[in-house]
Amino acid sequence: MKTKRVFLINPFNSAVLLAVLLFFLIASPAVAADKISGYKSIFHVCRDEAGNLQLAIRQFILDGVTYLLLVNPRSLQTSIVPASTTTSASAGEADAAAHSPFSTALERLTAQPRLQNAGLTHGESSKNGLFLSVDLCPSKKPFEREMFTVVADLAGKTGGPVPVAVAITGYWLAHHQGEMEWLKGEMAGGRLAITWVNHSHSHPYDPKKPFNLNFLLTPTVDFEQEVLSTEMALLENGLLPSIFFRFPGLVADGRLLKKLRQLSLIPVGSDAWLAKGETPTNGSIVLVHGNGNEPQGIRKLLPLLRSDNPPRLLPLQDAVAGSAP
Repeated sequence: MKTKRVFLINPFNSAVLLAVLLFFLIASPAVAADKISGYKSIFHVCRDEAGNLQLAIRQFILDGVTYLLLVNPRSLQTSIVPASTTTSASAGEADAAAHSPFSTALERLTAQPRLQNAGLTHGESSKNGLFLSVDLCPSKKPFEREMFTVVADLAGKTGGPVPVAVAITGYWLAHHQGEMEWLKGEMAGGRLAITWVNHSHSHPYDPKKPFNLNFLLTPTVDFEQEVLSTEMALLENGLLPSIFFRFPGLVADGRLLKKLRQLSLIPVGSDAWLAKGETPTNGSIVLVHGNGNEPQGIRKLLPLLRSDNPPRLLPLQDAVAGSAP
């Protein structure tokens, strides 16, 4: 029978409110026909069907059709389109893309390595509000449903879906399908606008090792596989990867930042990790864990969200200088 695949997208991207639909065949309910093949990192400048300048950063095959993951170099929004609907850009357009908000931010935010908290840690433009990010590292505990519900309830005050960046690991996604379906329901219901931030697949960590040999700096880690497999998992769940990546433990070095730049992803840190006692200010990228492993951060966040004058929550794309709808 035929089924219809709908990608749950960030509603702040007006260009894709027309709804991107992917169709594929399923031979029987027991067959996982939604598996992606040939997934790889690419980079070329193109124009989409509407004539908008885009950067193609991934290519994959689904049900015999080749698709591209695009990023709009001005808005930083991603989209999925059949490769056949794009056209090559001119040399002048390629030059314009090289000087776009996305390209300049990618270069700037991967150029200054430090062992912890490299990349985007605070809003670069003067916007009134906070950027809430919630990490879903591997965990056997239930997720922080109360926290997500309190965030979603703010939609009643704002009149629209509430933006939140969710840094998700492939491992958490594979082992928390019920909770993922709940999040997808909040998106479909117009209560949450989730930017899906890649947080690696396995989030390796050994408490006995120093940071320079830990997390994704563990010598045996295949960094590209950690990144791409999580993107594939998101797509196979009908979700749209963003151009943001959060290093596990916020730990990286110059080598990993260079590889991340080659994968066209912007690193996201935080200047307000609540469980560590950091206090958010206007424009802060707030970090809490939604996987049940760090309740002290949630205890600090909930009173802020439940106050009579809760902070305005902003989409993560707005933290990058020069980005525009």
